[in-house]
Amino acid sequence: MALVNPHGKEKVLKPLLLTGDELVSEKERAKSMKQVRLSSRETGDLIMLGIGGFTPLTGFMGHADWKGSVETCTMADGTFWPIPITLSTSKDEADSIAIGEEVALVDDESGELMGSMKIEEKYSIDKAHECREVFKTDDPAHPGVLMVMSQGDVNLAGPVKVFSEGSFPTEFEGIYMTPAETRKMFEDNGWSTVAAFQTRNPMHRSHEYLVKIAVEICDGVLIHQLLGKLKPGDIPADVRRDCINVLTENYFVKGTTIQAGYPLDMRYAGPREALLHALFRQNFGCSHLIVGRDHAGVGDYYGPFDAHHIFDQIPADALETKPLKIDWTFYCYKCDAMASMKTCPHEPADRLNLSGTALRKMLSEGEEVPEHFSRPEVLEILRRYYAGLTEKVDIKMHSHAIGK
Repeated sequence: MALVNPHGKEKVLKPLLLTGDELVSEKERAKSMKQVRLSSRETGDLIMLGIGGFTPLTGFMGHADWKGSVETCTMADGTFWPIPITLSTSKDEADSIAIGEEVALVDDESGELMGSMKIEEKYSIDKAHECREVFKTDDPAHPGVLMVMSQGDVNLAGPVKVFSEGSFPTEFEGIYMTPAETRKMFEDNGWSTVAAFQTRNPMHRSHEYLVKIAVEICDGVLIHQLLGKLKPGDIPADVRRDCINVLTENYFVKGTTIQAGYPLDMRYAGPREALLHALFRQNFGCSHLIVGRDHAGVGDYYGPFDAHHIFDQIPADALETKPLKIDWTFYCYKCDAMASMKTCPHEPADRLNLSGTALRKMLSEGEEVPEHFSRPEVLEILRRYYAGLTEKVDIKMHSHAIGK
């Protein structure tokens, strides 16, 4: 069996990252162009366009694709796409750029020249409408809503040429991978069915259990962690990398998992983000996406299994990558094992509910972590990280994190 096809009608990866002489000449041309500064989220999106992670997109979305993605998860040409990929700027800056003009795209934080873009369209959007459709809320306390509401008032659309992958290849050498690279690794391993495990947290016992379920039914698992920006209080990617490495080295059969990372910022869009996660994992070569409790959620904005249900609401042929839906998981003292609502007959009082939020709160406040919550090797790394923080991290609990 072959790997799943890349997303889109042509079923081929479309990386937009320039190399060689073309890269040198385009970077030189871009020096004379007007500059548009990119937010961290936009830089991550541009890099994903560059490496083919957002195949079949050729650039940032125009109004018709924005509207379709927001309202029906479908672009103007019928391609399934659940979250808009857009670039925004101020009205004054947009007014200074002509349709048909090329602009240089510069990362606002590092100042690095990341690419260029030919402006084909300029348009304004109802930001609150986007938020209500994508995040199911326009509450500014939601980190994804805040991200959208803080962006510029005018979206710029058009095809891009990508010059750089930023600091990701050097900062995360060995785990930052492109879709072409993960696909080659899967093929070299003889894998055709591959489950992706999405994570923005160090892996506790519940995460370990989810991945081992997938190992039982697939050829292998891609433990695929987000390397971009998170909300305050989340654990940085380098710490997570070390935790995942020590976990897989000590508790997984060698050759059953691959750890990799991708360059996006977290949007916290819950069910919609689960769909996006499945879509770009298809480009990375994964046949399945593990979808557990409150996938890509934050606070109490989504039901614990809304991300399960949304896959039942899209057309059957929208994605080749399918969800691997797994029920609420926990450690059961009476079973003396990890279990789920489908496998454990005991009462809630017999269960230790596990969540990344609860673990972060216990560690940040110096509390004792219950046995069976996380592996000791992982806890050692996390305690070292929290001991080195100069400011106390305030972790807010939500209902899904405590088993409600």
